[in-house]
Amino acid sequence: MTMRVLLVDDDPAIREALGQTLELAGIDPVLAGSFLAAKDHLTPGFDGVVVTDMRMPGRDGFHLLDFARAIDPDLPVILLTGEGDIPMAVKAMGKGAYDFLEKPCGPAPFLAVVTRALKARALVLENRRLIAAVEKGDAAARMLHGTSDKAVDLRAQVRRIASMGADALIAGGRGSGTSKVAEVIHLLSANATRPFVKQNAGLLTVAGLRAALNTGAGGTLYLDEVSRLTADVQYALIDAVETGAGLRLLAGTTVSLDAEVAAGRFQEDLFYHFDILRVRIPNLRERSADIPVLFQHYVAQACEQANLPLPDISADVIAGLMAQDWPGNARALMNAAMRFAMGLDDAGEDQGHGLVAQMAQVERSLLIAALQRHDGRAGDTAADLQLPRKTFYDKLARHSLRAEDYRG
Repeated sequence: MTMRVLLVDDDPAIREALGQTLELAGIDPVLAGSFLAAKDHLTPGFDGVVVTDMRMPGRDGFHLLDFARAIDPDLPVILLTGEGDIPMAVKAMGKGAYDFLEKPCGPAPFLAVVTRALKARALVLENRRLIAAVEKGDAAARMLHGTSDKAVDLRAQVRRIASMGADALIAGGRGSGTSKVAEVIHLLSANATRPFVKQNAGLLTVAGLRAALNTGAGGTLYLDEVSRLTADVQYALIDAVETGAGLRLLAGTTVSLDAEVAAGRFQEDLFYHFDILRVRIPNLRERSADIPVLFQHYVAQACEQANLPLPDISADVIAGLMAQDWPGNARALMNAAMRFAMGLDDAGEDQGHGLVAQMAQVERSLLIAALQRHDGRAGDTAADLQLPRKTFYDKLARHSLRAEDYRG
């Protein structure tokens, strides 16, 4: 890696002299005469160090020190101090400056401090690279649990699609973990250090889509339940895809997009764009051998989050879990694990007799009745129940319900 020094001084003579010293030592200087000229060069991965004069018109070296540490706390900043500025330099060291040099500064002491700072910076960047490589290589195994053939095949599909870098469709039953698979694909991709933006397609507007595309620039935008995109957002997304979206698009669905296209609810062009690469998440009943492993993982996770002791999981509990069909897939199993971790029975909240459980049953019944009245039309149902759309979808997810199941 070529290491650089961002050299900031409002005095052109000093700036040029120190820049020449760096060049003669084989170090690449980036010269700037002010805070404003310097700040655009600084990023969290800046491959070098900063050397700045303390006293400059406008924003001085202290401002640049604060700005650099906000960008990256490990970025070394060396201060150049004039006569009488030593107390200020000591104060700056307390604020996180790497070192300071008193002007005029000869080439030897200047290069000694800069070289030491460059070595420290190189070590930090190399450690980050190694950590990122470990996390990237282990994302599928760390986040997609299971030892069955189906689970192994799913991880292989995810790794293969991640390496291709193209837009993709993630299909699975409700509660199967489409968003988690999308996150793993992102973490395994070349753009893993860029943003991962998740959007609920049912709540997305054209303006919201444009904002999400800008927020995720260079990274990944995941559209959860892509079939819920309104017609105008679908057209806007097609335009973005055709003109170059500037990021990777992943679409998740728990319904058949082929059927949505046939019914005229989903644009065919958009479907074929996403369907070039497709990963299908198997339902939990297809990989029942993974249920014990997943349940133990979810129980341990719930206990850690709630600071609870880890309970014993008997063979009878596992047998009961294995006997269920799990239409809600991993999400339903996770809910069962949370109840188990909290000491509730594995059939539900306190045998279903407590006030909270009874209220939940009433809420679920009201949701189902409203969905039936409105033929599964989410917008009409939410309006009937006087619920904001996000709250409505959250309640559907909590009760493992889908509006699509009540259409027709």
